[in-house]
Amino acid sequence: MFFDSWSSSISPYMIPIVAIVGGLFVAMVGTISKARIRELEIRERIAMIERGLVPPPEKDPEVFEHRMQAIDRVQRRDHAPRFRAGGIMTISVGLGLMTLLWSLGAAPEGIGVGGFIVIIGLGLLVNSLFNRPQSYHYMPPQPPTGGPSDTGPTS
Repeated sequence: MFFDSWSSSISPYMIPIVAIVGGLFVAMVGTISKARIRELEIRERIAMIERGLVPPPEKDPEVFEHRMQAIDRVQRRDHAPRFRAGGIMTISVGLGLMTLLWSLGAAPEGIGVGGFIVIIGLGLLVNSLFNRPQSYHYMPPQPPTGGPSDTGPTS
């Protein structure tokens, strides 16, 4: 008898609401725990520096190299195909709008509005022709040559 009255008072929207709130809660807890772990890693590095130890650049060198290569790929990415695709899509939308307005009997407005959008698409196409990927070369710092050494006094 208790369950009959309890189940009839529950809204059919309660299951999705509980699922969404639960998902948000799990995401928040995960984000907070990752931030706490990162904070502890930073404190560990600071403690090593305060004691005079040199902390390693990363605990896992393979992950560090993978991240550096990903950054390098993003910097070398060629944007011309995106401009080309955007230009073709914009020209298509402009021509479609021009045709639609023309078929409705608004030829001057159709040419004006659709032509404006077509010109924007042509600008994107021209931009894709002039956009060339730039190469970024990372030069690691070289140790100083000659002069006094940094190893300390030798006596």
